[in-house]
Order: sequence, then structure tokens, then C-alpha cells
Amino acid sequence: MLAGQRIAVVLPAYNAARTLERTVSEIDREIVDDLILTDDASTDTTPILAKSLGLYTIIHDRNRGYGANQKTCYTAALGRGADIVVMLHPDYQYSPRLIPAMASMIVSGHYDAVLASRIMGVGALAGGMPLWKFLANRALTLAENLLLAQHFSEYHTGFPTRYFKEASSINFQRSVTYGFGVLDTALRFRLDSAGIRPWPLLGKPEP
Repeated sequence: MLAGQRIAVVLPAYNAARTLERTVSEIDREIVDDLILTDDASTDTTPILAKSLGLYTIIHDRNRGYGANQKTCYTAALGRGADIVVMLHPDYQYSPRLIPAMASMIVSGHYDAVLASRIMGVGALAGGMPLWKFLANRALTLAENLLLAQHFSEYHTGFPTRYFKEASSINFQRSVTYGFGVLDTALRFRLDSAGIRPWPLLGKPEP
């Protein structure tokens, strides 16, 4: 806990067996009260390893995608009494040692949410981000800023990065699917906000 606030770390996982133990070993258990992993129908031993490490483990019966994985993680964290939820990829791409700093910003009462950026500071390319991923990130962020009328440095957030062979299980095809999904969601939101095409998913109350 920090200042009496219960902290949960959620790990949306897909084929993360090679890096999970290393990731978990760097999580500060002095302040983290709960570790929750949702396995999105991995084909490796991720769920078995997660249970052996003492993580509260949820297993999807089929691959539902990254967004659905996150939803399962957050629902479980809130259901288990979390006051603060930190999402951490189990592929060791982002440093678990930044969890106390990020949680402390929430505990301070000055912020409702903390979103990290790979683009600011040292930069994603310096951290080893592949050029094609960097360019795709920049293009998607530009489109999202235009559609959402915002000015974020990055929507596809992450801590200071370290890219290596085992660090990401998202291949080019899955990345393309994700990118088009992001654009579709942003466009739907824009059309709804402009009153052009209502999007029932937003569930806006009637006036």
C-alpha cells in the first residue's frame, strides 16, 4: 500500500512465458498488494508459470484481443479491492521499477490517471523501437489527435522502453489489425461527438 491505498498490478499476457518471471521479480512487493494476470489463450506455458509465481490468474477460453484482455484485468482488479491499478506488460519491455513512481503520482491527489509516453524524454528509437513501429505510432497518434481534437505525444503508451527479441509477441499482422481498430474507434467517437452518427456504445444519457 501507499498512503493506505491498495495497489494492484495487472498483466495482460499472451505468450509471455519467456519473460514473465523476470518481469515479476522486479515488482516492488512492499507497495504492490495484488498481482493479476489475464492470459489471452496463450499457446505457451504462460498461465502455468503465472500460477506458480503466485499471481492471481485468469484464463480466456479463446483469444479475445488486447482490449478485451485489459478489460478483464481492470474488472478483476476493482473486484479485488484495488484503489490504484497499474498496467504492466509481462514481456519485460517496460521497467517494473517505475511502478512506485507512477502510483505515487496518483496517491498525491494531483492526478486521476498517469499515462507514460515512449516518445518524450530519451525517445522510443533510442530504446530500440523498430522503425516501422515508430512510424506507425506517429501516424496513428497524428490521426487520433485530429479526430479527438487533442494534442497527446502518444496514445499507445508505455514506460521507457527496451526492445529485444523476446520483448513483444505482437507481430506485423496483429499490429495492423490493432491500428485499424484504433482508427475505427476514434472515427466513431468523432462522428458521435459531432452529432453526425450516434454510437450506442458510448451510452450517452438522453437529455
